[in-house]
Amino acid sequence: MTTHRLQAQSIGQVDYLAAYEAMQAFTAARSESTPDELWLCEHPPVFTQGLAGAASHVLAPGPIPVVATNRGGQVTYHGPGQVVAYPLLDLRRAGYFVKEYVYRLEEAVIRTLGAVGVTGLRVRGAPGIYVRPDDPGSHRRRLEPAPGEGLFDGLAKIAALGIKVSRHCTYHGVALNVAMDLEPYSRINPCGYAGLRTVDLSTIGVTTTWNEVAAVLGRELEALLAP
Repeated sequence: MTTHRLQAQSIGQVDYLAAYEAMQAFTAARSESTPDELWLCEHPPVFTQGLAGAASHVLAPGPIPVVATNRGGQVTYHGPGQVVAYPLLDLRRAGYFVKEYVYRLEEAVIRTLGAVGVTGLRVRGAPGIYVRPDDPGSHRRRLEPAPGEGLFDGLAKIAALGIKVSRHCTYHGVALNVAMDLEPYSRINPCGYAGLRTVDLSTIGVTTTWNEVAAVLGRELEALLAP
């Protein structure tokens, strides 16, 4: 059997709708022998609404466009200073299912954060990765809230995840906040949660660059999404 190695390629800043249409076209045209790809990019300011998204979660978009997409999940924001990773992967060939795929995406983000001394956390039932802004290096793990604790008490979201699987092939992906203008998040209920705080690495005291984070996340995804 031929091995198809997933290889990251940085495509720089690209309009969201152009990237979305390119992912759809790539997936529709691919065959069983098409090599998998991993696109790393960033987008000009845009709100994207997933299939489960309610219009009421877009509070005040202002001049920022809102694009309806076919990914899972609710509304999120993309903008400069955010690393967006789009794995275009044949899951049947990779040999694992969607639940495992999501776990591996999140694990790649967790390892990328770990490389800069930040502990990334999962919250059961709320896809994406979270951090403790007041203690980002804490190693105390948290899958679900303690008794009497709210779902996101003490946490903020740093990476959003939304995927689409068509004919066993993935597109859309994960977005990790590096150094952004975070104000647009106040114009939505991020991922459908009113009041959910969203941060980036800069906010929690990490000085790094888009290129550095993209390179690490790309390497982690290449390794973790392998068959």
